[in-house]
Amino acid sequence: MTEDLSILTRKGNPPDHNLVYGSHADQVADIRYGSDGAQRPLLMLIHGGFWKPEYDRQHTEAMSSALAAEGWTVVTPEYRRIPGKPDASLEDIASAIEMLPHQVARHNGKILLVGHSAGGHLVLWAAVKCATPMLAGVLALAPAADLRMAHALKLGDGAVMRFLGKDPAERADVDPMQLSAPAMPVTVLQGGLDAVVPPAVSEAYCQAFPKTQWVLVPGAGHFAVIDPQSNAWPAVTSALRGLSGL
Repeated sequence: MTEDLSILTRKGNPPDHNLVYGSHADQVADIRYGSDGAQRPLLMLIHGGFWKPEYDRQHTEAMSSALAAEGWTVVTPEYRRIPGKPDASLEDIASAIEMLPHQVARHNGKILLVGHSAGGHLVLWAAVKCATPMLAGVLALAPAADLRMAHALKLGDGAVMRFLGKDPAERADVDPMQLSAPAMPVTVLQGGLDAVVPPAVSEAYCQAFPKTQWVLVPGAGHFAVIDPQSNAWPAVTSALRGLSGL
């Protein structure tokens, strides 16, 4: 199928506040408050883009705005994306999870991590490596969940090798498929017609960790799962409600 890329440039509402969690220019975050946020977990939305520096949190504006309009408080952190230096990205995600919830009002003290594509990889990694009592669940949208498979399939024109600077077999500590099972609930949601990260990648993860909830949306592509105007959006919001116990 031809992927609808309009979500990548669609604007949303300006953030209510900007936050800082470090000294680097990319160690910042946007916050959008939801009307029912105080009764719900904080959503921490990690953008994708195959870990490339040219893709940033701006392409999640419409999604963040839509989630805030539905009542959630949403924080969208930026993070360093330096080819060949994956630990910069991982350190930033860990710092954001540790520091940002304490700077944000209007949530119930719990966090749901939401990540798309490369961001999906990062939240699955964080589910194991950054587990805290505040972290209540993870929603991975079309995630690059198996770095060895993604590398073998040459996804993103060799994105995994660019990100890691070496074969993923040499960085088992970065690959969710080579880590232990997450201790908190995890839902993986994928479009059935995803041509960017084929469903087989995340399906392999779900088979390896059978407690993961697997949701396949027929007829949806890679970007539909972050598009509030798509046929996949009701599945996304339903998954969030399920993870939060609403």
